[in-house]
Amino acid sequence: MTEASHAKAGSGSGTITTNDGTQIYYKDWGTGQPVVFHHGWPLSSDDWDAQMLFFLSKGYRVIAHDRRGHGRSSQTDTGNEMDTYAADVRALVAHLDLKNAIHVGHSTGGGEVARYVAQYGSGGRVAKAVLIGAVPPIMLKTAANPGGLPIEVFDGFR
Repeated sequence: MTEASHAKAGSGSGTITTNDGTQIYYKDWGTGQPVVFHHGWPLSSDDWDAQMLFFLSKGYRVIAHDRRGHGRSSQTDTGNEMDTYAADVRALVAHLDLKNAIHVGHSTGGGEVARYVAQYGSGGRVAKAVLIGAVPPIMLKTAANPGGLPIEVFDGFR
């Protein structure tokens, strides 16, 4: 990862550039334990402003980013899936040197949080994960997911 700009804790906003050249925009306000907000589709980090201001007033450091393909981040035609989203979060967390962070995700952002925590959550970087109306992991029974539900269950919902 190269850095388009480097921000110290709580300095406002900036961008990072991931290994594949995607620019990820982020906001970083305050000091204290970090709370990282992950937005839903098709939103952006701006949709967390009210919550960010609330937690900022309570002494937390608050961070939100525009996922690739959203807001002020690069509009990409590749990498628009959970593994790459999680890798982008990993790059952001490393860039900001976040430790003991609380990750809050809504909708697609919840899936992003779940994947990030599962793949990169060790090493003291994650304190807690909050999933709000999060997209679920694959639920369909397949050869790769033998514990899933049979297609007939979903057909019944339809």
